[in-house]
Amino acid sequence: MTTLLAQISDLHLDGSERATRRATRVMDYLRALPHAVDALLVTGDIADHGTEAEYEEAARILSAPFPVLTCPGNHDARPAYRKALLGEPAADGPINRVHHVTGTAILMCDSTIPGRDEGRLDAETLDWIDTTLAGLPEGTPALIAFHQPPVELHHPLPDSGMLRRPEDLAALLDAHPRVAAVVTGHAHTAAASTFAGRPLIVGPAITWTLRLPWEGDRPADRDQPPGLAFHVLTEDLRLTTHYRVVL
Repeated sequence: MTTLLAQISDLHLDGSERATRRATRVMDYLRALPHAVDALLVTGDIADHGTEAEYEEAARILSAPFPVLTCPGNHDARPAYRKALLGEPAADGPINRVHHVTGTAILMCDSTIPGRDEGRLDAETLDWIDTTLAGLPEGTPALIAFHQPPVELHHPLPDSGMLRRPEDLAALLDAHPRVAAVVTGHAHTAAASTFAGRPLIVGPAITWTLRLPWEGDRPADRDQPPGLAFHVLTEDLRLTTHYRVVL
């Protein structure tokens, strides 16, 4: 079976007309597709300040006729995220969820360190990933998604806030060959690399686009349109990614 996933990241909803307009435009585009995606991945920094009001707006904007799967980023605040976006009691622990979409297990993981830009998959989350993957029916394909990329992207801004101790995850993945790819956000640039022998896909941002060092000194290009990714995963674990902007 083929799984079609969309990915958006880094909405940074802050109550401003600009942030609301850009996120709404992308969701309107996705909802109007003639063939609906199987699920939408939202890879962190949903809110800009982590307030309940920002997550209440996110819940409205992200409402869709397909599953919307989220994980937090470094701008998100776990208690407000849980309460206003997930409808759960406010709590401080890692927010890890597994979702089953057309036979694929999608692990949305919490790589945040409260109050810090860089990420880390703590012992609780690594154990959850390992246990969850080990408990899947034999042959089940899986994707792992979280916020901070585990490799350098060759720009000082995202590289200063990348995932710390990525070797912990790499060692864990050695025991789980059915994990087809790792998907992240945070960098505000569409990028592709490898990690632990698998594709590493970085989704573009809704709010602004990173200008790379060879493009000029100003890192945040706010004039570029919001971007998104489409991921096509086949039964043989081949992942194909297409990037789009929404004008």
